[in-house]
Amino acid sequence: MPVKVLIVDDSGFFRHRISDLLSGDSRIEVVGTAQNGREAVEQAKKLRPNLITMDVEMPQMNGIEAVRVIMRESPTNILMLSSLTHEGAQVTLQALEAGALDYLSKDMRAWMEHSTSLEKQLRDKVVELGRSTHARLRSTFAPTPRSDASSKSMVFRPESKAARSSRPSTSDLRATHAARTAQADKRPAASSGNASSTTNTLRSSVKAATPVPARSFSKKSVPDCKIVAIGSSTGGPAALQHILTQLPANFPYPILLIQHMPKTFTSVFAARLDQQCNISVKEAEDGDRLLPGRALLAPGGHQMIVDPRSGDKVRIMPGDERLTYKPSVDVTYASVAKSFGKKVLAIILTGMGADGCDGAKLLRQQGATIWAQNKESCTIYGMPQAVVNAGLADEILDLNEFGPILSNKRS
Repeated sequence: MPVKVLIVDDSGFFRHRISDLLSGDSRIEVVGTAQNGREAVEQAKKLRPNLITMDVEMPQMNGIEAVRVIMRESPTNILMLSSLTHEGAQVTLQALEAGALDYLSKDMRAWMEHSTSLEKQLRDKVVELGRSTHARLRSTFAPTPRSDASSKSMVFRPESKAARSSRPSTSDLRATHAARTAQADKRPAASSGNASSTTNTLRSSVKAATPVPARSFSKKSVPDCKIVAIGSSTGGPAALQHILTQLPANFPYPILLIQHMPKTFTSVFAARLDQQCNISVKEAEDGDRLLPGRALLAPGGHQMIVDPRSGDKVRIMPGDERLTYKPSVDVTYASVAKSFGKKVLAIILTGMGADGCDGAKLLRQQGATIWAQNKESCTIYGMPQAVVNAGLADEILDLNEFGPILSNKRS
């Protein structure tokens, strides 16, 4: 059965362009169009599409409000089309929070140039998201605001002074880090590296690797580790928010976040998470320290690795053209495997493709612990499935389980 699609955009050019691109794929059937949010709500009820492509700025009812109404009245998978601007990133994250599953950039030049890359990306996203049953399950994982429950959006909601002051200060984080470092086992010095050398190391190591048999145990508790690395893609923003907002301010480990996102979006997303979470969250910059209770988000268009010269800082490298994803979960996983060995908790969340699987193989060779999100709670069961099918996952957890286990709040 083809994926039934409703196209929503106030621009006649984009409605026709999207329709033309999708109609050329036998896996897809365009069942209707709408010019504004109100028409979208009506058409969603009438046509019952598998997927809606949704513009953001429209007359009568904008895309965000339309998403809210549709998710309340007739839950449907929604793909947002957004400009790659700071304002576009904020609005898109609001739409994702309202219930949209993913987004695609709305670059006029790319859409007019008949880009084959754009065409493939659009079609693949539409098919994958259209076949997902996640929209109807979305309320199960909807994050709850820590305060100001009446607010329509948690994006850039002002944080209370009390909430902000309850976090450890940077000096406190550094002091805790220094104390732990002094007690930690000394690691052998490693040579300096860059994105290209990390890519080469990743490929050669995985190619030469001896298969590691799957482990069969279930502890559902945080292992003995020194760092947590979380990789995600489609559906990741909501999943990360759901997990990270449950962590206490005194969370004892540094966290590395690798979410497939363009540069403009990662800066906005990090600021958004920082306001919502008790832990500190920032877009990673070259030389940032790995500190307990702080999460560093890999910047879009770049690669993030642990500095092999020190082991307590991150290096931010230009995106390697040989890699599809920038940032890449594989690259960061390979880096933490090299720097921390078995003292790593790696988590692989929802996303298309298999990014993270090769890096997970290197982590398993070192004896690290790997958790994967289960199919039922994933927007797209691609990245976790690759890890699970390779026999690399120590735990397969529902999205609702990660936060309580990491926070040691299991019932």
